[in-house]
Amino acid sequence: MRNQFVSNFFVLSIVVIVLTMISMMELNAHPMRNASVAGANIKLYNLTQDARHEIACLAENIYFEAAHEPEEGQIAVAFVTMNRVNSGKFANSICGVVKQKIGSTCQFSWWCESKPYAMSTTNALTKTNNSLYNRILDLSVNFYLNHDQMKDPSRGALYYHADYVHPGWKLPKNTQIGRHIFYGERNGKRRT
Repeated sequence: MRNQFVSNFFVLSIVVIVLTMISMMELNAHPMRNASVAGANIKLYNLTQDARHEIACLAENIYFEAAHEPEEGQIAVAFVTMNRVNSGKFANSICGVVKQKIGSTCQFSWWCESKPYAMSTTNALTKTNNSLYNRILDLSVNFYLNHDQMKDPSRGALYYHADYVHPGWKLPKNTQIGRHIFYGERNGKRRT
């Protein structure tokens, strides 16, 4: 009886060790789970409250604007947001850009809908196991920490819209990624 108990305990211990190793390999295999800046592994909870807030705004914007677009399109939306922050023509923070209205028009249409209120009252994106949002959150952490070292697939765009929308803009087209068409500034140079 004792030998069977020891044998079962040994097998159970091996199973736990193997499962732990598999979980750790999956965690480390995800390219953005631990963002790397100058060789240091940075996790979301290690960042300041302000940085976490900015990352949450960026992740929500990517999620509601481009969740089902290719990753390159999601990164392009992140760059449009950051390009606006750096332009001097929009708000000077990610959250400010995401929530900015010009007159009664939201710069990102999802912000004017009921989604922000629903998110704040239910924590719908973070309370549940939403793998799509979690992947976008990882992308947002990596982008926030490393955008200055990344290539901008939007080519410096400040504006974009879905290909089924026709706003009549007289702006230079920079590129199209997935269903989004990205634009530069009027009288601005298009980056290649």
